[in-house]
Amino acid sequence: MLLDILAFGVHPDDVELGCSGTLMAAIAEGKKVGVADLTRGELGTRGTAETRLVEATNAAAIMGLHHRENLGMADGFLQNNEAHQRKIIEVIRRFRPAIVLANAPEDRHPDHGRSAKLVSDAAFLSGLRKIETIGPDGQLQEAWRPAYVFHYIQDRFLKPDFVMDISPFIDRKMEAILAYNTQFYNPDLNEPATYISSPQFLEVLKGRDGMLGKNIGVTYAEGFITEKTLGITSFDGLVKKTT
Repeated sequence: MLLDILAFGVHPDDVELGCSGTLMAAIAEGKKVGVADLTRGELGTRGTAETRLVEATNAAAIMGLHHRENLGMADGFLQNNEAHQRKIIEVIRRFRPAIVLANAPEDRHPDHGRSAKLVSDAAFLSGLRKIETIGPDGQLQEAWRPAYVFHYIQDRFLKPDFVMDISPFIDRKMEAILAYNTQFYNPDLNEPATYISSPQFLEVLKGRDGMLGKNIGVTYAEGFITEKTLGITSFDGLVKKTT
């Protein structure tokens, strides 16, 4: 199966928090969309790697993803090196997406920035035919370079280069996030409190999406950072901001 959009998250729930509304909007347009989680989030204070896998599977069903997989890299210790790049190259070449979404270029969690550069570098290297990779079928893969790599915004607010209207999908976005019921506010769990487990955390997240939406005259939006200049073929592609 080929994908139109492949989103990478260094931890399960990164994609849900940063760009799940955009993914659901693309799916509603008929696009094929998948997610690759780099680690199992095994260093997370709450829950376990096993519960995160169940939660990620449930969130994928809510979003309607066509594919989701976990690359099993070490949480907290992944590096932008050849071994990790080759794992990502194999996935990109297998699904041949036009668009890759990646973690924020810099953020509160150091894994996010490292992952952003790792995925960006791997996306470029994936287009070099002299780098050889073998797919799951045992066959040599063809080179493939995505047309675009976009970074979603996470905990720290980074000024977006463009924003995507996700107004019709905000409720499902929150539902997908809350599929990670060990990670976020859940008074029924006897787990240690963390930065993301307070009820205010998700209120702030939704409020930020509301702020980004207000900037373009819609209710909710998600922001992205691009590595190269975007072009348009018509002004009709722009969202009309109401006065």
